[in-house]
Amino acid sequence: MSEIDAEERDDAVIGQAFRWSLAVVGGAAALVGGVVLYLWATAKPAEVVTAAPVQPPQVREKPKLELPAIPFTDVTASAGIHFKHESGAAGEKLLPETMGGGCAFLDYDGDGDQDLLFVNSCRWPWDTRPLPELPPTMALYQNDGRGNFSDVTTAAGLNVTFYGQGVAVGDYDRDGDPDLFFSAVGLNHLFRNDGGRFADATNAAGVAGDPAQWSTSCGWLDYDNDGDLDLFVANYVMWTRQFDLDQNFQLTGGGRAYGRPQNFPGTYPYLYRNDGDGRFTEVGEAAGLHVKNPATGVPAAKSLGVTFGDLDGDGYLDIVVANDTVQNFLFHNRKDGTFEEIGTVAGVAFDTDGNARGAMGIDCARFRNSAHIGIAIGNFSNEMSALYVSHGPDLQFVDEAVATGFGPQTRLELKFATLFVDLDLDGRLDLIGANGHLEDQINRVIPSQFYEQPPHIFWNAGPEHPTEFVPVPKEKCGSDYLKRMVGRGGAFADIDGDGDLDVVFAASGQSPRLLRNEQQTGHHWLRLSLKGTQSNTSAIGAQIEVRLPNRTLYSQVMPTRSYLSQVELPVTFGLGGAAQANEVRIRWPSGITQTLEAVAADQTLVVHEPTAN
Repeated sequence: MSEIDAEERDDAVIGQAFRWSLAVVGGAAALVGGVVLYLWATAKPAEVVTAAPVQPPQVREKPKLELPAIPFTDVTASAGIHFKHESGAAGEKLLPETMGGGCAFLDYDGDGDQDLLFVNSCRWPWDTRPLPELPPTMALYQNDGRGNFSDVTTAAGLNVTFYGQGVAVGDYDRDGDPDLFFSAVGLNHLFRNDGGRFADATNAAGVAGDPAQWSTSCGWLDYDNDGDLDLFVANYVMWTRQFDLDQNFQLTGGGRAYGRPQNFPGTYPYLYRNDGDGRFTEVGEAAGLHVKNPATGVPAAKSLGVTFGDLDGDGYLDIVVANDTVQNFLFHNRKDGTFEEIGTVAGVAFDTDGNARGAMGIDCARFRNSAHIGIAIGNFSNEMSALYVSHGPDLQFVDEAVATGFGPQTRLELKFATLFVDLDLDGRLDLIGANGHLEDQINRVIPSQFYEQPPHIFWNAGPEHPTEFVPVPKEKCGSDYLKRMVGRGGAFADIDGDGDLDVVFAASGQSPRLLRNEQQTGHHWLRLSLKGTQSNTSAIGAQIEVRLPNRTLYSQVMPTRSYLSQVELPVTFGLGGAAQANEVRIRWPSGITQTLEAVAADQTLVVHEPTAN
C-alpha cells in the first residue's frame, strides 16, 4: 500500500469517528434539554413566605417604689449626752487606737425605760502629756422615760478607767437586773448590778482573762440551755506596743501608719460557762472554739464582731464571728456543750471569690419574714458588705449582697456597726451601719477615702422589688443622720416611749451621736419585754412569731449584735397597718412555748415565762 492510500484511509476513519462523536454529543444535548424542559413544565410556582410580625418582648412592670420619710434628729446635746471617747492616740499610731468603743442600751434601774452606756478607753501608761482634769471613764446615762438623760456614772459605780472596747448586758446571777461585762486591751471587767449600783465582780467570777489578750465584742448566751447565762468573748490579735512599733508601718508619701492585722498573730476566743454560783469556767478549747490555721497550726481567729442565733431551728444558739482578714466562723451548736466550726462549708467564711475580708460589725435576722435567715457583715473600705442568706434550716448560705442592692452601695466606706432594724415600722427589717476610716490622713493618700464618713441607712423594699435594700437619701432621712463621723459602735432602742426605734452611733476619739426617730408613717407597733423563769431571766435566745392577717413576723431576744455593742432587750415589731396581732407565739430557751391571742397594737407588753406548756 502506498503512503497516499494509507493517508486517505486514515482520513476516512477519522471522519467517521468525528461524525459518530457529533451524533453522541447531540443526542446527549437533546436528552438534557428534554429533561430541563420537562422539569420547567412540571415545576410548581414558588411559595411566597410572609414574615410574621415581630412581637416586642414583654417588660415586667416594676412594683411602684415610694420610699417613706424616716427623718432623724440629732439630740445628743439636747438630751444631755456629753460623753467624748478617749482613744489614747498621741502620735505613735498604735493599732488599738483605731477601734473606738462600744455602746449599749439597757434598763439598769428597772424603771422600764432604756438607759444608755458608753465604753471608754484611756491614755496609755507611757503617755507623758499632762493628765486631764478628770480621767476618762465609762459613762452611764439614766433615762427619764422621755428621752432626757442624766449622767449617773459615779453614782452607779462605773467611774472606772481602763482601755475598754466592748460591752455585754445580761443578768448572769438571776437576780432580775442586768449586769455588765466590759472587754478591754488587757484584763477584762465584770460588774454585778446590785439594785442600780455596780460592784466589781471580775476576780470572784474568774472572767478577767489573760492580761496579754486584746478582747473585743462579747455577749451573754445560754449555749447549754441550763437556765443561766454563759459568756462569749472575742479576742482580736496578739498585740504589744513594741511589736506594733517594730513593724514600722508607713503611709504612702511618708509618715507612720496604723498597722495591718495581717502582721499580728491570731488568737482564740473565750467561752465562760456559768457554774451557777457566781463563778465561771473557761471552756473555749473543750467546746471546740479553738480554730487553728491548718497550714501553720497557729491560732486563726482575729475576731471583731459576734452575734448568736438559732440558725437551724434546733433550739440551741449558734455563734457567728466576724474576723478581720481571715475567714469568718460559724460555730454550730452540737447540743452537747460543744460546737463545730462550719463557716467554710456553710458559705459564710469568704467572699464569692474565696477571699477573706476585713470584717467588723455583724447582725443576723429573718429579714424577709420567712425561713430565709440573713447574716449581714460590715467589711473594710473597698470591700462591699456581705449579706449571707440561707433559704432553710440546712445551714447553707449564699452571699446575696449584690443581688439585693446592699453590697454595691457599701463598697466605698469602711464599715463597723451593722444592724437590722425596722425604722418605719412597716414590718420589714431595714439595715443601718456606722462608718469611719482608721487613718486621719487617709484622704491625702487615697482621694476617694475620708476619715469621717456618713452612716448608712437602707430601706427594705421587700423581696418582690428588684432592689431589695434601697439607700435612703438625705431628703428622706435628714442631714443629721448622714453627717460624717468616725463611726464605730452602734445600737438602737425606743428612748422616748413613742414606739419607734431611735439610734446611737459611738465614735473613735469623738462624741457619739444620738438620733431620735421622727417618722410619722402612722404604722402600728408592738413591743415585747420577756422575763424568763425556767429560762435565763433576760430571755436571751427566745424566739418570737407575731402573726398578722397577711403575714408572720419573726424575731429573737438578742442584744449582742453590731460592733462592740448591745441593743435593748425588748423586741419591737412594726405592724404596718395592722391594729392588732392575731397571735403572738413565744418559744422560750427552756423549750416552753407560749401563745397569746388577739394582742392589741401600740403597747409594750411584759410577758413572763410560764412554768409549763
